[in-house]
Amino acid sequence: MEPNSQASHCFRFEQDFVGNWRCIPLCVRRKLDLIGLKLKLSHWLAFTHPQRQELVDWRDDSEALAQLRLHIQTCTRLMPEGMARDLPPAQGEPWQSDDVVPQLLGKAAERFDVDLSLIRWTTISELERFALCKLARPGHDHHNLAAAFSEVLG
Repeated sequence: MEPNSQASHCFRFEQDFVGNWRCIPLCVRRKLDLIGLKLKLSHWLAFTHPQRQELVDWRDDSEALAQLRLHIQTCTRLMPEGMARDLPPAQGEPWQSDDVVPQLLGKAAERFDVDLSLIRWTTISELERFALCKLARPGHDHHNLAAAFSEVLG
């Protein structure tokens, strides 16, 4: 995946909601983590379809991300749920490093009989690493993890 394409890339395993945007796609969730905002699904669904599409298409360079943060805060300020909540911006997260396969993800790969070597880990994009880490985390239902492994590593 080209570095610039990851800003708005949606995975095949997300196709059941791509276009209608009834869920927050992983490319947007990555941008939210990078800017340190918690956008609730209710916020997302309160946006118009063109607003959701705009967030999907938003660039992910540092200047664009700073503008995105202000844009989302402005758009959510008057919503019944209140403004999108601040979180620490993602720094040093397992998906941001290609030095080591995160232990949790390595164990998930073993459960699904997937070869996830360090060499393979270093060849996938940050968005792909983000997606795998998010889908493998504890408390997640993991129903898309096998499809994600297949799409990203297949």
